[in-house]
Amino acid sequence: MLKTRKLGTQGLEVSSLGLGLMGMSQSYGTAEERDERESIATIHRAVGLGCTFLDTAEVYGPYANEELLGRALKQLKGARERVTIATKFGFNFVNGASSGVNSQPAHIRAAVEGSLARLQTDRIDLLYQHRVDPNVPMEDVVGTMADLVREGKVRYLGLSEAGEQNIRRAHAVHPISALQSEYSLWERNLEPRIIPLLRELHIGLVPFSPLGRGFLTGTAKRAEEYSEGDFRRTNDPRYQGANFDANMRAASAVHDLAARKKVTSGQVALAWLLHKGDDIVPIPGTKRRKYLEENVAADDVHLSRDEMAALDAALAPENVVGNRYSPKVAAMIDR
Repeated sequence: MLKTRKLGTQGLEVSSLGLGLMGMSQSYGTAEERDERESIATIHRAVGLGCTFLDTAEVYGPYANEELLGRALKQLKGARERVTIATKFGFNFVNGASSGVNSQPAHIRAAVEGSLARLQTDRIDLLYQHRVDPNVPMEDVVGTMADLVREGKVRYLGLSEAGEQNIRRAHAVHPISALQSEYSLWERNLEPRIIPLLRELHIGLVPFSPLGRGFLTGTAKRAEEYSEGDFRRTNDPRYQGANFDANMRAASAVHDLAARKKVTSGQVALAWLLHKGDDIVPIPGTKRRKYLEENVAADDVHLSRDEMAALDAALAPENVVGNRYSPKVAAMIDR
């Protein structure tokens, strides 16, 4: 069983590793490659292993991912009381696709009501603003979220991909328990300023894409080898051309260490994150029980100080080539 960690100082306690559900409904692979029965079995196995911090969002699908989680928990007796459900709001939807950000107070309330219905629950344990809306003051956003806490529909508050100024503004209105953002050996942009700020304010960090979208596990392919509609084909420059070759060389340090320790590369990558602080809870995503079980086992992998330093050096930011997002996607990040 996984150990637990605290996010923030408001009482939120979660499993030391979570499960990102997005890939069960979108972004990675084709619709034909998705298997709802295996996805639900993976969620059930996660609960059984104590991996009870489950991450979804209204935009995943859209809506389909929350509905999937709702069905999965309904099928497993007593599951709702054992899990922590995290979901996110913050987009408009037109013809079944996201169409720009929207954190207007009335929209937040409507989004939360929709999420509660799809998740088949009476409360959201951790509610994130998915992306900062430049058209709505953060004070109005978090004020509305705080009202939902007082009404019992939400327990704890979070932000996703927010920058320093908005983190401070949000936390001044109502305590923020967690920031969700990309962070891994592969993506270190939080280290200079964001992580120190989170620790100053006692806000936990929930890293998504902790396995570097396949680079850290050794499963990455060139952009053109992914199917049409796969995020990695068009929206991640690190998979393209000469970037791919350089990045595979950098990631070899993870694979070499894993071979010496007789663990998987993914377990080394997750262990690195877990060793970075007790206030960090990665949420690796997977659609299959096999990989879930591998990820959970990372909680028992020990890395020495020298091994941590060697990984830090091998995957220093200057050794990873290419931006993490296409310009269109990067424009939505608040930093």
